[in-house]
Amino acid sequence: MSATLNDWLTRLERQHPVAIDMGLERVAVVAARLGLSDRPIAQRVVAVAGTNGKGSTVAMLERLARAHGLTTASYTSPHLLRYNERLCFDGVAADDATLIDGFERVEKARLAGEPISLTYFEAGTLAALVAISEARPDLAILEVGLGGRLDAVNVIDSDVAVITTIAQDHADFLGTDLDGIGFEKAGILRQSKPAVLGSRELPASISQRIEALAVNDHWLGRDFDHVEGGDGTWRWQGRAGSGDRYHLDSLPDPGLPLDNAAVALQTLDLCGVTPRTAESRMAMSDIGLAGRLQWRGNWCFDVAHNPHAARYVASRLARRPQPTRRIGLLGVLKDKDAEALVEALQSVIDVWLPVGLPGPRGRSGEELAEIIACVGAQALSPASSPAAVVDWLVSRLAPDEEVLVCGSFLTVAGALEAFQTPRDDELR
Repeated sequence: MSATLNDWLTRLERQHPVAIDMGLERVAVVAARLGLSDRPIAQRVVAVAGTNGKGSTVAMLERLARAHGLTTASYTSPHLLRYNERLCFDGVAADDATLIDGFERVEKARLAGEPISLTYFEAGTLAALVAISEARPDLAILEVGLGGRLDAVNVIDSDVAVITTIAQDHADFLGTDLDGIGFEKAGILRQSKPAVLGSRELPASISQRIEALAVNDHWLGRDFDHVEGGDGTWRWQGRAGSGDRYHLDSLPDPGLPLDNAAVALQTLDLCGVTPRTAESRMAMSDIGLAGRLQWRGNWCFDVAHNPHAARYVASRLARRPQPTRRIGLLGVLKDKDAEALVEALQSVIDVWLPVGLPGPRGRSGEELAEIIACVGAQALSPASSPAAVVDWLVSRLAPDEEVLVCGSFLTVAGALEAFQTPRDDELR
């Protein structure tokens, strides 16, 4: 009997001694055995690194590319509800058969000669690259994982590198020094290739790497930018590869950070496609990204799990009409700064509902409740998991109240799964 996708995922979770094993040596050997270095995997390849904004940048660039007639592939991580979400072709999640074929080929390659152990993420990345290489799209957009220089995605040379923001996150692996974090993210830059920098301030280590590699850098606020209009639209102004400046007017708000929207447009231009107004308007009005300010009725789901991302969520919620009460359903892993998260969101949250998260990195709802109390905020009784309180909260939420679900991909995924499960009243 053939192995199912779930069989493969379970197997990959168990086959390497640690979940995260930074380094490219093992991945590079298997990639060479797979022939991934023999030819480009797509007509153009974009790598997207950074602390925050990677997912929204990938989503907007992908949608813009399709609106301009390009075929696309995108690889992102982690997923929310289904592993298939990580690999998409022309905006559609890959089917099980495509993923299984990739896993089978990676497994064969890693055993062809001296066996090489791969992590779950490394095997998944290589399988995705194999599938993209088979499809040969016009544009492949690859989201880099928690690092950059030593991330499995970096085994592929990109035509355009994007660095969104640099902030503290994943301190156990990247440390807390922003210059050091910047050095790791700058590892995706390539000699004399263009780069798009999506933050107005970045560590000196990135500028140093740009100079050393003679990178053609395009910087937010210097070479391209966005200007908000008073009618809910915005203007993009950018610099073409030729050096000429041009702009697009009256673009709709995509509901995602405009810094990242501006990055996506500038990146599209550097991929050889001049953004056009009509197509860009269509794309910006048709972007949906699960778990990023995703609204379902009076529930908002956002995977913000560090202070930088949380401050953006707070700024967006502050623009909305004030509800009678806004509840923060919060679950945070132990290696994240829960206190800073609460402080960043406190101005838009009336009361917190702390929930526990599973696994070795999980933090209990009780521990989170203590942190909330130390910040001086109000909290309801903690729950064991996001799913444990969704039904309870749905039945008690008034029409003029709102819920923000945030703090982790696990929090949002758990709540969304429970939200999508038919409840008794819906079955009657």
